[in-house]
Amino acid sequence: MLGDPLFGSSLTEDRLTDDGHDDTLDGVIDDGPEPEEMYPGGPEVEVELRPQRRLRIWQLAPIVGLAAVGSLMFAFPLAFDFGDSGAVIAMLGLLICSCAAGWGMMAARRVGYTWPGLPSRGSGRRPDWRVVLGYVLLVIVVVVLAVWRVARLR
Repeated sequence: MLGDPLFGSSLTEDRLTDDGHDDTLDGVIDDGPEPEEMYPGGPEVEVELRPQRRLRIWQLAPIVGLAAVGSLMFAFPLAFDFGDSGAVIAMLGLLICSCAAGWGMMAARRVGYTWPGLPSRGSGRRPDWRVVLGYVLLVIVVVVLAVWRVARLR
């Protein structure tokens, strides 16, 4: 009898193992060419053809600093009611915070980031008017709420 047809025959058991062929020369298996044989000119080097577009720390530091100072100037008079000068300090804080947000948006735009729903810079596509209208309404609501809160200090 030659063996079980499902599990192989007894004739092939002496040539094959569970891992595959046992064709080795002195116990050494050829794994393929060495790296020096694959790249005769030396090791392979990857070079970035264009620099990555991302905001650098020198771009982010003043934006984050102005936003933090502006938001503190806006929040403290609103929270603790500093009297008559509180409304002026809060409006100045709102102005500084808005400037930092605008500066951040311009830096991000220069790097190539866009707002969700808007086409990327230089793509030639026009923005959808509904997305632009949504952003305009969002800014108007935030400004109205901020001015209304500062006006309530007086």
